[in-house]
Amino acid sequence: MGKTIGLTGALETYYAAHAFREPPVLAELRAETASLGSNAGMQIGPEQGAFMSLLVKLMGARRVIEFGTFTGYSSLAMAQAGATRITCADVSKEFTDIARRFWQKAGVAQRIELHLDGGNAVIARLLAAGEAGTFDLAFIDADKAGYDGYYEGALKLLRPGGLVLVDNTLWDGDVADPEKQDADTNAIRALNDKILSDDRVDMCLVPICDGLTMARKRDG
Repeated sequence: MGKTIGLTGALETYYAAHAFREPPVLAELRAETASLGSNAGMQIGPEQGAFMSLLVKLMGARRVIEFGTFTGYSSLAMAQAGATRITCADVSKEFTDIARRFWQKAGVAQRIELHLDGGNAVIARLLAAGEAGTFDLAFIDADKAGYDGYYEGALKLLRPGGLVLVDNTLWDGDVADPEKQDADTNAIRALNDKILSDDRVDMCLVPICDGLTMARKRDG
């Protein structure tokens, strides 16, 4: 079996210089988020933002739902890539106030709808409004205990051929460490196992940043 090359030293530097283009407003948002201390680690990496932006363009994705917004890097990246309606579910006004400011600065605020009552409430509301099967892409990057519910909700909301992206599925390597038995790690392991055997989707776990699982909802 082939192995993914490790990125260290000179190769990591080369990769950072050649792997992606980061728009100035995203670079500015990333710099501001870095000032948040340990919380800054919740932001996706710029290479992942570029990858997700390219997926939005390749799919022609217009309607996106995001579970976990933080300071808005992923939603801003997808909006700049062409998504015209992004529904964001989060619970933190403090962090999403930063997101709102940068959405406004980038001129995409009118395309992003933020809800602060959490992903499950947003899923229930959208399904009750008859929006099942109307979204193109879902991104899950929120509380790990909620991942399974967000995944199931995303599959209901996505059209056939729509894509679920699940972040942190390698969880800093802890998923492969049997000594790690905390609730978050076990929740990610359980979802990884579930998606691997889920015949409703085509899937691939991409080792970018902290692991990004791609699950395409099958037709029919």
